[in-house]
Amino acid sequence: MIRVALLLLLLLAPAAYLSDQQARDPRSAGGGSCGSNPYNCIDTPNPLKTPDTVWLEEMTWMDVRDALKAGKRTIIVPTGGIEPNGPWLALGKHNYILRVNCDAIARRLGDALCAPVIPLVPEGGIEPKSGHMTTVGTISLREDTFQAMLTDVVESFKAHGFQNIVLIGDSGGNARGMQAVAERLNTEWQGTPLVIHAREYYDYASVLRYLNELGVKKENQPRDGLHDDPAITLNMMVADPASVRWEQRVRANRATIDGVSIADREKALATGRRIVEMRANVTVNAIRKAIADRERR
Repeated sequence: MIRVALLLLLLLAPAAYLSDQQARDPRSAGGGSCGSNPYNCIDTPNPLKTPDTVWLEEMTWMDVRDALKAGKRTIIVPTGGIEPNGPWLALGKHNYILRVNCDAIARRLGDALCAPVIPLVPEGGIEPKSGHMTTVGTISLREDTFQAMLTDVVESFKAHGFQNIVLIGDSGGNARGMQAVAERLNTEWQGTPLVIHAREYYDYASVLRYLNELGVKKENQPRDGLHDDPAITLNMMVADPASVRWEQRVRANRATIDGVSIADREKALATGRRIVEMRANVTVNAIRKAIADRERR
């Protein structure tokens, strides 16, 4: 018994020492002790050039620190989903779309970064199954779980000094939770930092009208009756044509959705990029308005 106790003491002592050293030196950061390596010190200059990315997960802690110091005080939290979307589209449809759309929004804002896409959201009842959960492959969160996760994410960004925390959702079922979290935390924090639920981002009806204006589709054009449409497919293609099974569909002569052909890859991608631009413009305007409204109070 004494030997076991001594062994545990020897194993735990280094971790306890490191924890104690970190507690003594408030400059420690980067997952280690400032005393053991200068790159663990909060004020050590970044030894590398910052990469051209707006995605938090692709940055080092030094990259994020320097971005904050340079004025990037807005963080966008995208919420997607894992759900069925007919025979052509990958289950992660919304997550693919958010990878390109959040990137475009953040770059257009100029002072923003993108948090990792939250891929798991409410998709229906788990037991008994309802909504999208009646289809195999779907992953659902209970509403209270989703809101608790969002709250932790938003509070994490508050702790790090972000001034504007923007919630966007590419799936309709995400709106309730995002709105509830934004309202509750804005009340609690009195708008500092500001939590914005940019509901204007989720407006596929406007995207379809835009495609009518471009002449890509006609109003009242017959639909295929799938959980899919040209706006979604073309937007997904910008992220990855394989996510809509483009190559296989062309070979099988199935490269259409609601009467709109995607067989011409470059033409489809060009239209998809216009959708990304349109959705980014709408969302950026909504975010800037929300920030301006807060500043006028």
